[in-house]
Amino acid sequence: MTKKETSVLAIIFGFISYLSFLIVFNYHIAFLGNFLVPVSVDAARNGSLLSSLFIDIGLVALFGIQHTIMADPIFKRWITRFIPQYYERPLYVAVSTAAIAFLMWQWRSIDTVLWQVEALWAISLIWVLFAVGWGILFLATFLIDHWHLFGLKQALGRDYDGVIRFVTPSLYKLVRHPMMTGIFISIWAAPTMTVGHAVFAVSMTIYLLVGIRFEERKLVQELGYEYKIYQKNVPALVPSFKKSNSEINTVSAE
Repeated sequence: MTKKETSVLAIIFGFISYLSFLIVFNYHIAFLGNFLVPVSVDAARNGSLLSSLFIDIGLVALFGIQHTIMADPIFKRWITRFIPQYYERPLYVAVSTAAIAFLMWQWRSIDTVLWQVEALWAISLIWVLFAVGWGILFLATFLIDHWHLFGLKQALGRDYDGVIRFVTPSLYKLVRHPMMTGIFISIWAAPTMTVGHAVFAVSMTIYLLVGIRFEERKLVQELGYEYKIYQKNVPALVPSFKKSNSEINTVSAE
């Protein structure tokens, strides 16, 4: 790590961005689980079936477009022509947080039930999976440097020195994208699956699968043969628990 120039305003912005993310993302967990919040995936605005489908898919697409564009190296180089580099990641977190909040605010419920689990043991198991999925996501962020991922190190001027460190702590030895694995588990773990919830789960799944392909291409370009070996030996999302012949300890920080 190297100490880089920053400012008090950047530090304040970084902390506000991070705290806002924590609040909104935890609300998002309650939103998907229909837990004690005024607006949830199955208790939001109502509309006609076609308009609700169009709006809900559009909201996920809007989030995906924002997330993809702002994560792209070309955009990062462009935006840092106008703002100091230590603002870039906190800004990304702030806009992504706003996109999630906007999605929940404008979401349309579609109440038709696709499946409903009745057995108490099965319901309990599904809720355990829901919690485990989010737990995997948060653990994975700390394994690859949570504070860098959410912009606090950049805001404090304690960013990376430009060298990509590529390691595989715990979960990253099982799958290449444990954060995505956690998200997939949680968005599908629902004892009652409505059409509205399914629209969110399907559209988000499609976005994440496409996003992973682009991310993998970028990592191969940046890390070359080393990452190709990692791809060969470690599955993307579902652990195989097979012994790997590779001794490379690798993973990227987004």
